[in-house]
Amino acid sequence: QVQLVESGGGLVQPGGSLRLSCTASGSISAVEIMAWYRQFPGRQRDFVARIDNSGNINYAEDVKGRFTISRDNAKKTVYLQMNNLKPEDTAVYYCNSDVWLLSPRNLRNYWGQGTQVTVSS
Repeated sequence: QVQLVESGGGLVQPGGSLRLSCTASGSISAVEIMAWYRQFPGRQRDFVARIDNSGNINYAEDVKGRFTISRDNAKKTVYLQMNNLKPEDTAVYYCNSDVWLLSPRNLRNYWGQGTQVTVSS
């Protein structure tokens, strides 16, 4: 079994910063893509950023220049540094990852439980 556990959400004022973390654990052989999505009330989850195990990165247009994704392969952890936060960034943020299982060796996709980010004065 594989778990993705997120941390780092909370309440921040507009213009402030937060750093989210997500760690994968369990019967893992390797971690491929690690990504962040966010979900606004009543909406489907939207893509925020992704990073593969070679360090290739993609961002959604509305977070470019403000958010930075990174990863520590040894710790199986992905980070999302969020700067210059705006009220419209308020959402539940979810970690997502493609993981190679140990046995049987299958590639599976997993989601974390989500962490609330609220940007408000």
